[in-house]
Amino acid sequence: MNRSFVGYILGKIIRIEGFLMLLPCLVGLIYRESDGWYFVILSAICLIIGTLISRKKPENTVFYLKEGCLITSLSWLVLSFFGCLPFFISREIPRFEDALFETISGFTTTGASVVPRVEVLSHCTLFWRSFTHWVGGMGVLVFLLAIIPLNGGSNFNLMRAESPGPTVGKLMPKLKSTAQLLYVIYLALTLLEIVILLICRMPAFDAVTLSFGTAGTGGFGVRSDSVASYTALQQWVITIFMLLFGVNFNMYYLFLFKEFKRGLAMEEVRTYFAIVLAAVVSIVIANHGFITSLSENLRTSAFQVASIMTTTGFATADFDVWPTFCKMVLVLLMFCGGCAGSTAGGLKVSRLVIGAKTVRKELTGYIHPKSVKKIQMDQKPIEHEVVRSTNVYFLTFSTIFIISTLLLSIDKEDIVTCFTAVAATLNNVGPGLSMVGPTQNYAHFSVLSKIVMMFDMLAGRLELFPLLIMFHKGLWQDLGIGKK
Repeated sequence: MNRSFVGYILGKIIRIEGFLMLLPCLVGLIYRESDGWYFVILSAICLIIGTLISRKKPENTVFYLKEGCLITSLSWLVLSFFGCLPFFISREIPRFEDALFETISGFTTTGASVVPRVEVLSHCTLFWRSFTHWVGGMGVLVFLLAIIPLNGGSNFNLMRAESPGPTVGKLMPKLKSTAQLLYVIYLALTLLEIVILLICRMPAFDAVTLSFGTAGTGGFGVRSDSVASYTALQQWVITIFMLLFGVNFNMYYLFLFKEFKRGLAMEEVRTYFAIVLAAVVSIVIANHGFITSLSENLRTSAFQVASIMTTTGFATADFDVWPTFCKMVLVLLMFCGGCAGSTAGGLKVSRLVIGAKTVRKELTGYIHPKSVKKIQMDQKPIEHEVVRSTNVYFLTFSTIFIISTLLLSIDKEDIVTCFTAVAATLNNVGPGLSMVGPTQNYAHFSVLSKIVMMFDMLAGRLELFPLLIMFHKGLWQDLGIGKK
């Protein structure tokens, strides 16, 4: 175990967070808010601590997947701990567990909040709250790889441990170039949304913070009604960009090199948009009579499908009062999620496609026992290791879901609340149904339940295994902790 390199990376992460905290300082200065000083102080503390830890680069920079998983998990924990301190020290979120819950929800792009009325928060706090979505959307370690030169092929294990989806590949020959390209696409789309929202006459602060939430598929808003009070045109813009950020970024890479046919032919992307279209049509039909205006019905249904499918979590209506069929469709979309290689959460469309093809292959095997047929995606065979890992992922996800739901039931909440609260946090969606619906929040849960949901949010964002490996005794034995 390369412990010195693990510490070195953690120091870099703390330093990066210190620099990022300077942005809400600037917002506090613009709006003349005293809360900006908390960010100044904590930024200085992060910079000092990070510099002390990472002042000397270790000679041995070779590490393996286990170190990559450990670095990923510890980075997100450290990032969340220091990131919650401005909320707690300023007393805008007075309870530490609530401040930590809000920050983990932000960085994991979940958007589940414990704040009843966000309008009472300062601008710099609201900015930091939404900015955590943007930072966590693409991944902090991907950002690290994009700006800091780390030599050696071992660095792929960092991206592999943090990137969403059943497989991870390099778009460019060099990993640093891949990370930089991803962030260029990410930043360009974010800026484009900000500009369009400004053209649609949205206030500048709202345009920036909502674009952060859309880009990271997070869901924190700056108004208690989420996005409901904005104009129809502004809601359509956000709908379109939520769908765009739920697409596999490989498609944008192909578009950049004018390979439009290959990009549009991606099976996962086509399936993703097919599911969106089917869900929108189904909900529009089911809501006929409940929402009398066809234009409003279409806009609201499309917005909520895009929001839940991409696990963003914005809301323009209280879908908890919609017909049961509509709510069932939205709950299923929570589990589906967006594409692999996007900022969306959930199981990912690619895993569902692989799972469906695996079932089909098994059924074919019953009919034709001697047939030998490989599962393919985009006309390329899928390796058995990918199929195996997908099946293991489904099993692990189901186990965590069941245990988490049972633990939440100790709070004596109704079954819909427990089920959808876990679904919303483990899939990084945000709102659920009943007591965690779009007009509710998570403040009423016990400390135990909040700890369970914080674990679920981190596990869902990190694709389960990088966080679960923290509980494997072999890892700690390699670190020299515990007996072998």
